[in-house]
Amino acid sequence: MFWSTWDLNLKVRLIGETIFHTFYWMFFPFMALYFSDAFGKDLTGILLMFPPLLGILASLYGGQLSDRVGRRPAMLIGAATECLMFALFALSWSPWVDYAAFIGLNIASSIYWPASSAMVADLTREEDRREVYATFYTAMNIGVVLGPVLGSFFFFQHRPQLLLVCFLVSFAFTLTLYLVIKETLPNKGRSKHKAHGLKEQWRSYTVIFRDKVFALYILAGILVAVTFLQMDLYMGVYLKEYVPLQNLISWGDGSISVGGTQAFGWMMSLNGLMVVLFTLAVTRLCAAWSDRRSLIVSSVLSGLGLFAMSLTVNVWLLFACMVLFTIGELIRTPVTQSFVSKYAPEDRRGQYMGASTLQFSIGRFIAPLTIALSEWFAPIGVFGIILMFALVAALLYHRMFILLPAAMLKDTGAAQQQDSAQRQEDII
Repeated sequence: MFWSTWDLNLKVRLIGETIFHTFYWMFFPFMALYFSDAFGKDLTGILLMFPPLLGILASLYGGQLSDRVGRRPAMLIGAATECLMFALFALSWSPWVDYAAFIGLNIASSIYWPASSAMVADLTREEDRREVYATFYTAMNIGVVLGPVLGSFFFFQHRPQLLLVCFLVSFAFTLTLYLVIKETLPNKGRSKHKAHGLKEQWRSYTVIFRDKVFALYILAGILVAVTFLQMDLYMGVYLKEYVPLQNLISWGDGSISVGGTQAFGWMMSLNGLMVVLFTLAVTRLCAAWSDRRSLIVSSVLSGLGLFAMSLTVNVWLLFACMVLFTIGELIRTPVTQSFVSKYAPEDRRGQYMGASTLQFSIGRFIAPLTIALSEWFAPIGVFGIILMFALVAALLYHRMFILLPAAMLKDTGAAQQQDSAQRQEDII
């Protein structure tokens, strides 16, 4: 699906979200350091537990709102809240105000993204969704790669000015959404979902989580999230403590040596560069793969990539392990959103998208335990546990796809069964 054929909604959001992500990542990676200096490490560790918790609730609310009121209103509420939080951040007179703004930004983005993902599904054909989601993922990672590089200078030396620019960019993006973006909520959703209270919203989500297939999808996703998040957690600890300084490249009398934290920086850069350069290529290469094959293979590759790191301290072999790990990431990411958009009922697509974010949120709570385990186990033991998580996730995906055909045909009428059967074939 060529970019020129995209709906205007998607084109505007792709450009706007790329710019916004770049500015967002110019300050986000440095907030833990900033709060550690302001509050101390112990209090910062406690304070940083709350944004993900509130983000979970906000994601569920955002998904419900996008199905009940519309994608556009949910996105506008999220974007406008981000704009206000950046203004508060820029005018802040206290670290506690900064912390409140930081929480507000997490809540705002959690409201925005379920509607954003649902809108992509609304505007694309099933066969094109992987590629479109992959394009958005690539654009997001351009910001992830460029933002921290620029932010390492601007955040510490010109923070008020940086946050003021973030506010202006956020304001321009919100205004563009208001003026250009059109509503895409299917008519069936408009007529079915009416305003209702928290009790009804909770009941709606309990129905989703009683769905055995989706519950397995969430559980497997949590285990995969724990695996992927080790790139920012135990992998860095392992490289710092066990990888010695060594020559990376030598020429004549000169050489480039890396080890420890330097090796960690190089491997993170390699991951980011691969994501930006090869997401679309890998997505197209695996276009003929079923969702089942993609999710199982990606889980295994990522787990093996990390486990292999425990077997070597050679930096070039570690780079090879990172390549294997990243290929798993590139195969998985577009498929996850595409799978949810195909599996979810059209009138509950936003809620399913919001619920699917629980994978990462819950994974973020569990993932740091590997650092504590490293006090008791050698690296091969810790990485072995991580590999076990990835393999169990693959088994859960296998079980999920066994249950999937019955789930998709359940309670469908004769007129719908042919369409459901075709969707099964695409997914399995």
